[in-house]
Amino acid sequence: MEEDLDEIEIMIRARYPIIYIISWEEKRVEADLLKIANRTEKKIFSWTVTQGLVSMTGNKSTFLTNDSTRDLVLALENIQRAVDPAIYILKDTHHYMNDATVIRKLRDLSISLRSSFKTIIIISPILKIPSELEKDVNVIDYKLPSINDLGILMDKLILSIQNSKKNVEINLDNAGKEKLLQAAMGLTLSEAESVLSKAIVSKKRLSVEDIGIIHSEKKQIIKKSGLLEFYPTHETMSNVGGLTNLKVWLKKRSIAFTKKARNYGLPQPKGIMLLGVSGSGKSLVAKAVASLWQLPLLRLDIGSLFSGLVGSSEENMRKTIKTAESVAPCLLWLDEIDKGFSGSGSSNVSDGGTTARVLSSFLTWMQEKDSPVFIIATANDISHLPPELLRKGRFDEIFFLDLPELKERAEIFAIHLIKRGRDPKNFDLQNMAITTEGFSGSEIEELIISSMYDSFEEDRELNNDDIKNAISHSVPLSHTMKEVIDELRLWTKNRARPASG
Repeated sequence: MEEDLDEIEIMIRARYPIIYIISWEEKRVEADLLKIANRTEKKIFSWTVTQGLVSMTGNKSTFLTNDSTRDLVLALENIQRAVDPAIYILKDTHHYMNDATVIRKLRDLSISLRSSFKTIIIISPILKIPSELEKDVNVIDYKLPSINDLGILMDKLILSIQNSKKNVEINLDNAGKEKLLQAAMGLTLSEAESVLSKAIVSKKRLSVEDIGIIHSEKKQIIKKSGLLEFYPTHETMSNVGGLTNLKVWLKKRSIAFTKKARNYGLPQPKGIMLLGVSGSGKSLVAKAVASLWQLPLLRLDIGSLFSGLVGSSEENMRKTIKTAESVAPCLLWLDEIDKGFSGSGSSNVSDGGTTARVLSSFLTWMQEKDSPVFIIATANDISHLPPELLRKGRFDEIFFLDLPELKERAEIFAIHLIKRGRDPKNFDLQNMAITTEGFSGSEIEELIISSMYDSFEEDRELNNDDIKNAISHSVPLSHTMKEVIDELRLWTKNRARPASG
């Protein structure tokens, strides 16, 4: 992106000795560095362990292997002896950052290069800087392609198709094109080109319906991370009973990530916290939002972040954030966040402060993030939630999901009967709703399932008596955990917005 390019050029002109660029996109970064080299009238060289130090001219490398400089230390000595103004690109040097000779040589160069017109630029997808070099290396996290970059790529692809006169249908208006580009945000240029080409080859078309193919590409990125889980979006808002206030709030923000919203002056929404009784539909809402907004849903098990190795838990959190941002716009679902961060208050005693540090870095990201990652956090027990997590600015809104009221219970019965191929008109929903006061949505679902097992065993159709019998044999959690639920309701009375109307 232009701001990254400008920042690198300023650093080069200011004689910063070593710049570390974090990026998977070597080709795109190299192309940008060639522009800088031309503007600053500098030579440009590239080093890899397979080719050694080679000269780059125009838009191509000469690709002449220089065996004498395939050793990184010898390559650095060549850089030190050179006298012409130049930019030296070193690739994948993170593998050498435990080598004492390489570290010492880079420290020597960091001093000598300040009085020259030479700059070393390290390109690597992995940030690895030994403590000895921390004061000598400047780090730039190269941003992924912007929506404009992706738009240029798509235009070139469409033009190529039109010029080739292939039998491919291009069915994209401006709104459809923006949706497709928004879905492709977070992919590298090569990933975006591959997935768009995949849609063209497999479907002989390019349309807004190809969003699913783009999401499947993002699913691969999530799988490779090992820390996040990609959830398919089978649930819809029609499967969520009640929760009128929450539904209205979410519907109003269904176009929150569009260019139209930015032009209107609206900021990107940050996220919501869903507090509520167990079984009240918090997880169901998270899945339904993904379908409503047509965004990928990523689930984070906070427990998976923590590792016994020193520093690895904090690195896992950084990797998780990076992965979520790389597939944005997306939804990041933090299920039962109260359990994951429950020990942050006593962390200094119990785990040497690891939980507190992980929470701190996550909270900082939540507050400062400008990437379109919408957070959906769910919690059952507010007594375990760190107070700083609930501070204004972390979430756009905190909703309390209470046990369903009479009308909502009737709606939930109807939803689960329809899901199982039954017509709600054949059942006394009103009486069922009256006799299930205090039941949660998930408990009502279990009543339907339990009664269906009874009727199935007797090889007949489900009826009202089956459900009535299941109700009479069930004790809801609100009865066995009455004190806990009453405490939760009291706490949320003036602290959270009711999800139901």
